[in-house]
Amino acid sequence: MKILIVNDDGIEAEGIKHLVNWAKLKGEVSVFAPKVQQSGKSHSIEIHNTYEVKKVDLFDGVEAYSVDSTPADCVRIAVLGMKKKFDLVLSGINNGPNLGGDIHYSGTVGACFEGAKSGIKSIAISSAFNSFDNAVKNLDRVFNEIQSRKMLDFSDILNVNFPERGDEILITRMGEAIYSDDFEFLENDMVKPCLISLYKGTRNLELDTDATMTGHISITPIRVDLTNFSARDIITKNVG
Repeated sequence: MKILIVNDDGIEAEGIKHLVNWAKLKGEVSVFAPKVQQSGKSHSIEIHNTYEVKKVDLFDGVEAYSVDSTPADCVRIAVLGMKKKFDLVLSGINNGPNLGGDIHYSGTVGACFEGAKSGIKSIAISSAFNSFDNAVKNLDRVFNEIQSRKMLDFSDILNVNFPERGDEILITRMGEAIYSDDFEFLENDMVKPCLISLYKGTRNLELDTDATMTGHISITPIRVDLTNFSARDIITKNVG
């Protein structure tokens, strides 16, 4: 199995090192990851300016490239630029959860959207802030569960979140966003965004937010196609 590993925390982040060490036991690994922190970049790409793509020696026995652009561009360079073939994209391990409506902003998930767009099954992997032990401990269990239940046969993208503690695996759906922003207006027309938490918790374990926040491993199938099929069907029936 040929595996492409990417992240949004940067190629020197702790989480990607854990993921590479684990993935090397599963197949042939290549790393294309951002040169610097790219959290919150979603599925954005660079189409106006040149940027650096540099081969680096950071992972023992693994071909790796530092890409001075977004996580989605890391996938694009590997697949569209260098014409490499992969069976699976793994994005992470992100330092902090990617849950609920906040996944729209996630560079970790954005890389998976790009992978799926290119026809490659993709898994986003996130952990509790500054806590990778539980994710590393349970990666095999989660991957085996994904394979045994053939989850990637039914969904091009899986969004996996590991709590700081807890190992029960739940199949979930997206909850509400758990973060928002306030803005501090500074001198010289400058604005500083300030992250604030919205999470109140309902203990609805069908939701990725509540499942992960209460100590469960959450796996959420998501998709690239944004079509609202129920609305389309209603509108189609009402034509004429």
